[in-house]
Formats: sequence, structure tokens, C-alpha cells
Amino acid sequence: MRVRIAPGATDDEASAIAAALAEHLGAAVEVYVGNADEPAAVHEHDSNGSGRESIGETEASAAIADGNDDDLGPTEREQRLRAEIEDILEGGPEKYREQLPEEGKLFVRDRLELWFGGEDDEFLFEDGKFAAFDDWHPDGAGEETDDRLPADGLITGAATFEGRDVHFMANDYTVKRGSMAAKGVEKFLRMQQRALKTGRPVLYLMDSSGGRIDQQTGFFANREGIGKYYYNHSMLSGRVPQICVLYGPCIAGAAYTPVFADFTIMVEGMSAMAIASPRMVQMVTGEDIDLEELGGPQVHTRESGSADLVAEDEEHARELVARLITYLPDNADETPPRREGVPPEKSPAGIDAVVPQRPNKGYDMTAVIERVVDEGSYFELQPEYGAEIVTAFARIDGRPVGIVANQPAKRAGAIFPDAAEKAAGFIWKCDAFNVPLLYLCDTPGFMAGSGVEKEGILEQGKKMIYATSAATVPQQTVVVRKAYGAGIYAMGGPAYDPESVIALPSGEIAIMGPDAAINAVYARKLAEIDDPEERERQERELREAYREDIDVHRMASEVVIDEIVPPSTLREELAARFAFYEDVEKSVPSKKHGTVL
Repeated sequence: MRVRIAPGATDDEASAIAAALAEHLGAAVEVYVGNADEPAAVHEHDSNGSGRESIGETEASAAIADGNDDDLGPTEREQRLRAEIEDILEGGPEKYREQLPEEGKLFVRDRLELWFGGEDDEFLFEDGKFAAFDDWHPDGAGEETDDRLPADGLITGAATFEGRDVHFMANDYTVKRGSMAAKGVEKFLRMQQRALKTGRPVLYLMDSSGGRIDQQTGFFANREGIGKYYYNHSMLSGRVPQICVLYGPCIAGAAYTPVFADFTIMVEGMSAMAIASPRMVQMVTGEDIDLEELGGPQVHTRESGSADLVAEDEEHARELVARLITYLPDNADETPPRREGVPPEKSPAGIDAVVPQRPNKGYDMTAVIERVVDEGSYFELQPEYGAEIVTAFARIDGRPVGIVANQPAKRAGAIFPDAAEKAAGFIWKCDAFNVPLLYLCDTPGFMAGSGVEKEGILEQGKKMIYATSAATVPQQTVVVRKAYGAGIYAMGGPAYDPESVIALPSGEIAIMGPDAAINAVYARKLAEIDDPEERERQERELREAYREDIDVHRMASEVVIDEIVPPSTLREELAARFAFYEDVEKSVPSKKHGTVL
């Protein structure tokens, strides 16, 4: 077999290539450098080794005629194809591959090995390996130039990930910085459309600088062009889980895939996404800003809420997705996978001691959660965005649940606009993928003030209440302590058709807390009392009377809530209720869809 490599290669390099190809292909290989007429290296394959020497077409025909076809090996035609494939697998120009370690990232083929090379994983197949082949590989020469376009810079296919069949796409950053052009776009669209047919999850391993501007004709505005990405994202939304990991700067159109995905993970020191590059921002607005400040991980996990988690490195990103997918079914027609239940990390007997009796004293709600859910199952999303509400997956006796919990350790657990938005999105995703919901309520209600009004507290609060109202998965609500104002509505209160509302003895349900209520109703009367001691005595009596009126014992007596449970039995109570109601059928009125996004 003859192979021609780029001019400038040394004899040692030619010899190494000849030996490697001969071993891989099982045939004799001659390597020519540049336009040379004589080979720089020849490697004769050892026929006693693992491969076979190639045979020509005439020899093959003779062997078949003699009935000796069991001894046939690859023909030169197959060997040429294998050499072409080897060339494609090398990716873009070598100089760009050499830059990857400096940026802390893997070559895309090595990244796929990381994802799909484990014990429970398998790279099943690739589609479109030869995309754009004729544009950069004339006559099979495959010379090393900056115009190399192997696979058109985008790898798509199917794999088994953590025992689950998935579709995947992965940008090759060594090919035009992972930019997208006509053939790669076609591959991306086919992958999405096939996911709609198979009902299997999609992994987007993104590392793209956006559309290939100098080649935009044929893929930008076409009916089957790049705009169709987001149409297909919308069709896939709620049908199969879409999970995106960002490995580099994703700008303009490329940035929409991570925000359309159900779950997005960025990698520290590597990822960014923005509607325009810093250079474009400077040109349009005059703002001088770097990419990290414009759209780095901290921006999108703390400020915009566009990303869920930040991974430390590539290995950590895979670990996060491996955990995440265990809570999700393959599609909306299935239920999440169950596991054998295990006891919680800490004893449920400590729950009542964790929850302060005074409604205004802060504490960490995760100290309650870790005493309720299976050990090691707690998996929080968007921990730094809208931190007054916790959104997390976990398991109770092996059954996946989505937890929406107020966090009194953050701004007293009051619901701010970003927290409401976060909760609404999480509830919506849990409902789409049949993950039961657990609400842990301890909130003074929605935050008030001119600042939050400008930030859309009513608009975002509406979305949270809508998501709670429209969800059809089994829902359990626990009044842990205070449930004031419209907070009890957003947190799955009695009016929102949960399967049950139970309370701990520390619970209170009211329009507002005691201090605010007394001030609203009795402020003028108390102000007329001149004696400070008498005024304080009456305030105390009013406060005690009010708290008795809003105590959960009154609510249980009037059957507003279903039960008050000893805190140490909360886990087993919830496990029994989720098990009993797992097949509950709930419906919504016949309509196209609601008008609340």
C-alpha cells in the first residue's frame, strides 16, 4: 500500500508512520514524502503477526475460484479506506491539536474515549465521518493544511453511557475552532431528528465558536439550516432529556444549544457562552470586557441562571452528568430508574432539633434534607442562583424525587424573583420527565419592595405558581416551619391538589407572620398605650394569641392539612406516600397549552 504524507517530514517520521499503518492494516506500506517519486520508508508486514498481508484483485479472484476464500485478507481498496479513516480520526491541523493541552482540554476523540470508554460504556457508531471529505481531501492525498475539515468539525453518533443508550454530538475544536458549516449542520439535525424517533437522551459536548462565517451560504437561513437546531431543540424539549457540557467559548448561535438544553454544565477556566464575542460587544456598545466577565461560568451560574453547575475539569464534568442521568428516564413515556434504598446520611431522629421553634431564626434546610433522603443521593442544581430556594434531585427509599425547598439560611427563605424562576423551571422539568415532587416549606413568602418589583417578582412568582399548578406528577408538601403569604401557594399548599400536605409540629400557616400581623392590625391601638411595660405585655399576648391561631394543630383540626407527623418519622412517612401514589392519574383541562411560560 502506498501512502503520501506532507512535505517536510523526516525519514524517522516516515518510518514510524509506515510501521504503524502496516501494523494496523495488516499489509506492506510504502510512505512517500511530498511529491517524491521514491518511498522514504517501506515496512513489510509480518504475515505471522496479528494481521494479514493484502492480496491483489487477481489473486483474490483466483483464490475464490479455487474455493480457498477462507484465507482472504483486506484488499488494497479496503486498506485505502482504512487509511482515509485514520486520517480523519487525526482531526484538524496538528498545530491546533498541540494547543489543546495549554487550554486544559482534550482532543475531541480522546474526550469521547473518556465518556464512552468505561466498563459500562461503549462507543457504538459514528455518522458522517466523511462529511466534507471532498472539500479537503482531494485524490486521497490528505496533506496537512489549515483547510483540513475532517468530519466537518462535528462528530455525531450513538453510544452507551453509564448503561444507557444515548445520542451524542461533539465539536472538534481543531477544525476551524469547532465552527459549524453546511455538512456539520446536516449531521447535527439528523442526530436530533433521530432522537425524536428513538426517544433516547441527547448529550451535547459543545466546543464551538459559532457559524463558519466565510461559508454561511447553504446553512444559515435555509429551512434545513442552523436555525432548525433550535426548532428541533424545542421539539425535543420535554420529550427526551437534553444535557449539554460546555468545553470552550460558545458564541452567538452556538450559545443557544446550552440554553435550550434541560441541564447545562460549564467547565471552570474553559467554558464561556455569550450572544456576541467581546470584540463584537466592544464594537456595538463600546464596552471593553473579557470573555470570562462577559459569559464565564460564574456569570451564568450566579447571575443569569443559564447554567446549572460548574465542573472543575473534564473528568468532573463527566462525573456530574453520570450522576444527573440516574434521576432521569430515557423519555417522557417512562419513569425514572429506581435503585435499592439506603438509609439517610444522618438519623431522622435529629430533624426536630435542627428546626428552630422561633420562625425568624435561620438554619440550613439541607440539614433536614440529609436526614430524609438516601445517603449519597442528594444532587443540587443551580446552588448559587436564587439560593433562597433549593432545587435538587435525591432518592427516598430508592425512588427519585425532585426537591423544592425554601432555604432559611439565605435571606430568611423569602422568595426572590430569581429563586422563583429557578423553582419554576425545575418543577417543569421534573413534571416533564415523571419525577415526583417534594416541597419543603419554610418561607415568609414572596419578597416585597421596589427592587424586586422592577425585577419582576409578580411575573416570576406567577411562573412558579403556574408550574406547581400544572404539574401532574405525584406531589407531597411538608410544612416544616413557617408558610406565610403566597409562599404556601407556590410551595404546593392545600389548594394546589398535592397528594398530601403534612406538617411538622413547628409548622405555621398564615397570611403573614405574627410581628407583621400585629403591626398591621393593632399598630394604632398599641401606640396609644403610654406605659411601655403595658404596651409590651399586650404585644406579647396578641402575638401568642395569633400564633395559636396559625399553629398547624388548628389547621389539622380543621382538616386544612392531612396530618402532623413526628419529625423523626418524616422519612418513612414520605416513603410510604410516594410509594402509594406513584401511579396516581392526574389531568389538566383540555387545551392546546397554557399561556404562562
